[in-house]
Amino acid sequence: MSTTETDVQVPPVKMDFRAYSISWNLTKRCNLNCDHCYLDADFRGGFRTDELNTEECFRVVDQIAEVNPNAFLILTGGEPLLRPDIYEIIRYAADKKFMVVLGTNGTLINHANAKKIKEAGAHGVGISIDSMDAIKHNKFRGVDQAWENSTKAFDILNEVGVDFLIQMSVSDMNYKEIPEVVAYAEKIGAMAFNLYFLVCTGRGQGNTDISNAAYEEALKTLYDLQMQYKGRLMINSKCAPQYKRVVYENDADSVYTRTYTGGCPAATHYSRITPEGNLTPCPFIEEPVGNLKTSSFKDLWYNSKLMQDLRDRKKLEGKCGSCEFSSMCSGCRARAFAETGNYMAEDPSCDYEPGKYGNKEITLKVEDTLGLEVEYRVKWTPEAQQRLERIPSFARGMVVKGIERYAEERDIILIDEAVVKKSREEMIEKRGAMFPFLKKFINSESSD
Repeated sequence: MSTTETDVQVPPVKMDFRAYSISWNLTKRCNLNCDHCYLDADFRGGFRTDELNTEECFRVVDQIAEVNPNAFLILTGGEPLLRPDIYEIIRYAADKKFMVVLGTNGTLINHANAKKIKEAGAHGVGISIDSMDAIKHNKFRGVDQAWENSTKAFDILNEVGVDFLIQMSVSDMNYKEIPEVVAYAEKIGAMAFNLYFLVCTGRGQGNTDISNAAYEEALKTLYDLQMQYKGRLMINSKCAPQYKRVVYENDADSVYTRTYTGGCPAATHYSRITPEGNLTPCPFIEEPVGNLKTSSFKDLWYNSKLMQDLRDRKKLEGKCGSCEFSSMCSGCRARAFAETGNYMAEDPSCDYEPGKYGNKEITLKVEDTLGLEVEYRVKWTPEAQQRLERIPSFARGMVVKGIERYAEERDIILIDEAVVKKSREEMIEKRGAMFPFLKKFINSESSD
């Protein structure tokens, strides 16, 4: 029996634990055979009857919209391009004003389906490159010619006009190569680089994670690269909440002027949907809180015990519970569970000893830029506010602040559409490479 809207009770919370980002494994079918696959994808498998069908996917999109009508939706797999209805699903979500990114290995991309991806309304495509050495990448991905076919996809996407980002999964094999892949990402015109730190789950359970020392080295390398490519390429860490501590240790003031927020995002503003429709707090946490065929996304997101437990930072144990960075970092909950069987245990990948910066908890001094509630300090016309609907919710607060700062510097007391357009053009000039979604925000003006 499904949960009706009237059954769902949204508990009062101090933070707005709204689902900002959802990673959706649409299928287990895959044409690669990666050793580290957290999903344990079905290498060259056929159609699976247990996957959500097209209409069920549409219903899930509708349910997500009830919680966040401007969600960031990552459609991935397996290999999502093996689903014939992938373009319909992209279009349905894009029409709902979601920011849709297709997570693919890139080996199947050609001019025909790249045009379909663009026409369906995807904001971009994410493709994994794990080494600039084709032999090493192909071994990591389990198939010959994987590197060659993935890199060909970038030329095709550039020709068709589809934005793309490069993703890299850290391992002993490649953590020294991060600067090379970042340089390649900038060279070929990627809009961002995401560095993923593995959690040994799924088919990757038998893998050995990088050492804690290598983990720390990779985080420091990432910080140096962020500084080096500032204003040119957006560089992000994934599944590495300790990165915020590394930023603080290098430049404490920068923590308060950027969007380093909130610690491990599992259950606080991030979740995963499996091919069968199970909802989990993140891709690396296998335990489902329920199934979207029988329960609503809203009910499971707000009321599931596991979701609520993960949001309660007071339940953190071990070093994570006593660390001054607990609210800013909180450790990776999936990694803690994979190693100990306890979601709230300390993150075993972190060698930091709490107390180096005192016993008082270090918190952010600015409001969380992921917040959906936008405060307007300057008067806006209704038409100008409507323009903001094109910006995904997770970034809207940041854009509002930028536009109002532009107006205040020029003694403008009423923000209308003309002010919005001029201020955004300045944002693109100064920050476009760091925030690529602003380009779509600006370019949409030309079609009005």
